[in-house]
Amino acid sequence: MILLITLLFFSFNAEAYNRTDYGRSWIDADKDCQNTRQEVLIEESVSPVVLNKKGCRVIGGVWMDYYTKKMITNPSELDIDHLVPLAEVDRSGGDKWSKENKMDYANDLTNPETLIAVSASANRSKGDKDPSDWMPKNKDYWCEYIRDWQIVKNEWKLDMDEKEREFIEVKNRECESQNR
Repeated sequence: MILLITLLFFSFNAEAYNRTDYGRSWIDADKDCQNTRQEVLIEESVSPVVLNKKGCRVIGGVWMDYYTKKMITNPSELDIDHLVPLAEVDRSGGDKWSKENKMDYANDLTNPETLIAVSASANRSKGDKDPSDWMPKNKDYWCEYIRDWQIVKNEWKLDMDEKEREFIEVKNRECESQNR
């Protein structure tokens, strides 16, 4: 019995999520010297950004961290969050994607909901959780967060587990009643 459990454990983990399948670092898809992180910082700053001398790296700007509702002026305090975390993507069907599709998702600049600049601490508290296990501290952002989560899951044809789906249905009803 113990041998069977051990074999099941190792065979399950042999197929486990591997972060590097989604890329080792941000890419520079358009070859303008600004990688995905820099592109998101530029796009989401609420004031004009300041770039380094080469024009490749953001060194200043102002960002609203929607997870905490705090303004951040130091780009090094920001993480670029995959709204639907990579491990969640993998659990939701992304494990069957090619490495190219995984890299496309990890660096998706075509959908502004996929990647979001947030405080490093908020991103790390979220980890790889779905909304049923983690919601932003900023309750004013909850409806938009749930909406964007669904947009990303739908666009990338990702599944939702039962707990996640039920939680989102409840939050959608709450958001609809707030908007009446």
